[in-house]
Amino acid sequence: MNDEDLLDIAATWSFWDRPPPKSIGRAVSLPKSLSKRTALVIQGVRRCGKSTLLTQLIRRYRLERRDCLFVNFEDPRLAGSLHYDTLERLTALFSALRPDAATLTVFLDEIQWVEGWERWLRTRLERPGRFQFVVSGSNAHLLSSELATVLTGRHITVELFPFDLAEFRCVHADGTVTDYLDRGGFPEPITSDDGDQLLRQYFLDILQRDVRERVRARSSIALRQIVQMVFESAGSELSLRRIAAASGVAVETVSAYLDACEQAYLLFSCPWFAYSERKRAQRNRKYYPVDTGLRRVAVTRTGRDLGKALECAAFVELKKRHRDVFYWRLTGEVDFVIQTDNGPTPIQVTLDGATERHLRSLDGFYETFPQAAEPVIVTMANFPDVLCVRTPT
Repeated sequence: MNDEDLLDIAATWSFWDRPPPKSIGRAVSLPKSLSKRTALVIQGVRRCGKSTLLTQLIRRYRLERRDCLFVNFEDPRLAGSLHYDTLERLTALFSALRPDAATLTVFLDEIQWVEGWERWLRTRLERPGRFQFVVSGSNAHLLSSELATVLTGRHITVELFPFDLAEFRCVHADGTVTDYLDRGGFPEPITSDDGDQLLRQYFLDILQRDVRERVRARSSIALRQIVQMVFESAGSELSLRRIAAASGVAVETVSAYLDACEQAYLLFSCPWFAYSERKRAQRNRKYYPVDTGLRRVAVTRTGRDLGKALECAAFVELKKRHRDVFYWRLTGEVDFVIQTDNGPTPIQVTLDGATERHLRSLDGFYETFPQAAEPVIVTMANFPDVLCVRTPT
C-alpha cells in the first residue's frame, strides 16, 4: 500500500474537515489529561461504543481536530497491512502533514489486529516526541496480558460497557427500568427497529471473532451451547464438570472457553466471598452476561425473567464501580458482596422488596461476618441509584 492510500484511509476515519457526529456522552471516568509518556487504553465488549467514545475525546480534552489522527484497523483496506510498519508510516505521514503542531493525538481503534503494536507503542512512549496515543480494542487478552508485560507503567486502562439506565434514557426519555432490562444497553440496537436481529448478530460475532479465534475451537457449536447454558443459569452457582458433561467437552475446555468469554467482555465470573483465597477457589462461581438484552436474545426459555434480568443488570453496575464483586452462600444466599469503607457490604436483589428468605440469608451472613456493613436492597424502584456505594480508599 502506498502513502497516498494510507492517507486516504486516515482521512476517511479522521475529522480534519468535519466535526464528529453528535453522540450521547458516556458516563465513564477518564484521566484529567492525555500524556506523551502514557497511552490511554479503552477496553470493552464489541459494539459497546468504544469508537464513538474516541471521537468524544476531542471535545473532552479540547483537542484540535486537524491535529488528531483516527484509524480503525478493521477497515478492510488495511487487511494486508496489519503490521507495526503501517503504524510507523501513518505517524510519519501525519507528522509531515502537521509540521507546526506541538502535540499530535493518534487514536488507534481495534488495535489488537496489528502485529507487533505493543512493542512499537512502548518504544514511542519511552522516547516521546509530539505524539500522544489513545488505543482501543475488543479482545481483552491482547489488551491485558500483553499490556501488563510490554507496557508496564506506560498505560492507563478505562473499561467501557453498554449504556447504563441514564444513557438509555438519553435515547428513550420515558424508558422504564423494565424497558431497559428488556432492550439492554448496546447503543445501536436500542435505536433500531431491528434491535433483536442486531443483538443476535453481536452475540455470534463476539463468539466467532473474539472468542473462538483465540481459543482455536474447531467448531463454534459447543462454544455457543456453553455460553447459552451459562446465560440461562445466570446468577446460579455453576459446576464446570456439569457444563462439560452437558456439552460433551472436557472440563479444561469449558474453563478455557469461559475464560476467553470473560476476556472478551461477553460475560463475567462472580466468585464466592471469603477472606481466604484458598476457600474462594474451592467454591463454584456464578456468571453474569455483559448485557440483559444480549442475554434475552441468546436464551429462549428464560430470557424474559424480569427478576433475573434485574440481578444481571445490578451485577454489571457493581462491576463498573468495584474491582471485585462476590456472592455468598452458606445458610442462605446473598446475591452480591462488595468491600466498602464500612467493611463487606451484602447486597440482595429483589423486584419489590426484601422477603423473609432474603432476611434469613442476611442473618446468616452477619453471623459469619459480624462486622459487616448495613445491607443494600436493590429493587425495581431504586435501581441503579442504590448501588452507588463507596469502595475503600
